[in-house]
Amino acid sequence: MTQKSEASSETDKTTNLTDPMAIARALQPVWNKAGPLLSQINDVLSKRFDNSENKPIDPLNLRVAWAEYLNYALARPEKVMVRQFLWGNGCMSLWQDYVLKTLGNPNLKDIHVIPETGDRRFNAEEWESHPLFKFIKQAYLLTGRHILESLNDFDDLDPETRSRLDFVLRQYISALSPTNFLFSNPEVLRETIDSNGQNLIKGLENLLADLERGHGELRISMTDYKAFEIGKNIAATEGSVIFRNEIMELIQYTPSTDKVKKEPLLIMPPWINRYYILDLGKEKSFVKWLVDQGHTVFMTSWINPNKDSGPLEFSDYVEKGFLTALDQIETITKSLQTNVIGYCIGGTALSMGLSYLKSIGQDHRVKTTTFLTTLIDFEDAGELKLFTTESQIELIEFQMQQAGGYLPAETLKATFSMLRSNDLIWSFVINNYLIGKNPFPFDLLYWNDDSTNLPAKMHSYYLRNMYLHNRLKEKNGLSFKDTPIDVSQIKTPSYFLSCREDHIAPWRATYSGMKLLSGDKRFVLSASGHIAGVVNAPVKNKYCYWTSDKKPMKPDTWVNGATEHEGSWWTDWQAWIETHSKESVPARKIKNEICPAPGTYVKG
Repeated sequence: MTQKSEASSETDKTTNLTDPMAIARALQPVWNKAGPLLSQINDVLSKRFDNSENKPIDPLNLRVAWAEYLNYALARPEKVMVRQFLWGNGCMSLWQDYVLKTLGNPNLKDIHVIPETGDRRFNAEEWESHPLFKFIKQAYLLTGRHILESLNDFDDLDPETRSRLDFVLRQYISALSPTNFLFSNPEVLRETIDSNGQNLIKGLENLLADLERGHGELRISMTDYKAFEIGKNIAATEGSVIFRNEIMELIQYTPSTDKVKKEPLLIMPPWINRYYILDLGKEKSFVKWLVDQGHTVFMTSWINPNKDSGPLEFSDYVEKGFLTALDQIETITKSLQTNVIGYCIGGTALSMGLSYLKSIGQDHRVKTTTFLTTLIDFEDAGELKLFTTESQIELIEFQMQQAGGYLPAETLKATFSMLRSNDLIWSFVINNYLIGKNPFPFDLLYWNDDSTNLPAKMHSYYLRNMYLHNRLKEKNGLSFKDTPIDVSQIKTPSYFLSCREDHIAPWRATYSGMKLLSGDKRFVLSASGHIAGVVNAPVKNKYCYWTSDKKPMKPDTWVNGATEHEGSWWTDWQAWIETHSKESVPARKIKNEICPAPGTYVKG
């Protein structure tokens, strides 16, 4: 085939994407096969909605916020008209450029609106090379921009309401993206034409499977679940459960070095999802890496609570989790001091426990603390804080009561997914249901989908005292075992690791929390988000991190003066811990094994 004929063939292939006859031919085989699948989907959904105890919920109460936006707009019709006029002018300009482009005019304005940094929805070549799809893309981005800018028309909005409405509008805009629909996504159209519509049949099969997996509630598959097995290729670092109570199993990991640090290391992961985010595959496992560095590592594996677990409270995670684990480690290792790592809410509980130990004169038991993406000051706690109003918390409490005393795992998972809806919702809708592909095996997304419930009393306490009233930062704002909590009295050497793109614990908020503590502190900022920025093994050499010995009041001043380093923060942490834990002892063998790691709670 000549170069000319090859170019012509490629042009024909692109033209087919907008050829009604080509699309119709591709869709013709779909109709007969789609009917039975749609009928099955309808049956599953009917059973779901017929069950009065399983009504779908709105995790962030977005309907109320959306109604609030409409009320503002209806009360200001003159501003709405001006905004519509500006939007109409923009659309006319786009249309004019589109017509000129189709007529061969070279003076087309190539870009009207630029997607936000990191927006991967429009990576397909046709969004730029094909005039129609380029017009659709630009019209969508222009409309989205005007919708968001419409908030600026309401000058009497308070900052909190403005931020909440901005979040709601972004959800609405993301849902209406042309990438989410068959006839406006060139990748989907190409796959439909090339496969004679088999992608859509496969997509309906995937949709049915996900609905059946959720018993009528859509649980979008994010990975190949058959590719992973807990204890085999995930959560597989060798060790044993050496203690168990009603809230946690304490795992001790088998040493891999002849000598180990004198001070053992306790890790308190978040009890939102499973502990093994820090023990993924061998190359990603923070636990395995720590063991190989010569640490005696202990991990709390939290129970997945349900209506039979009893009314667990936040204080239980401090007393029966942190303090009990500390007691057990001291008994087993005979060490008078322990290094402790707290991740996310595990770090928040750790800060309370440290304050308590300081108050009773036992803070010497903890030699160093490490806070991974931990909020202590919740003043600017990100988008989650926008939906922890009194009315929203009351709704959550009602839902937990209806569920039997806990927040269902799927509710929490849906909430976190909405914080990154383009990546964690819509990208899978396109891949699974429109393109008709199975999701790629990915251990991190396997963990992300392995959600846990949250105890009602604990969750209410956390939302009210941390997010709503921000009492942890206040001197004596909270108490534990009748002892006032004052985190400013904590003088234990501390290492704070935060992540630049963290949506759950924004790094500026974690920096403010770091400033509350006394004593020697090191603040490190990792690239990426709440999970990937933490689980960044040195062997991957994927992300960078920033450090600075100075600790100015403002976080932006800190980052402007920080030094960027290639690679993983893990090596920086190891260098820091070695300045505090210098002595070594013979490796400690595991005694009193209850069962092999990863234990039983992780599978519950």
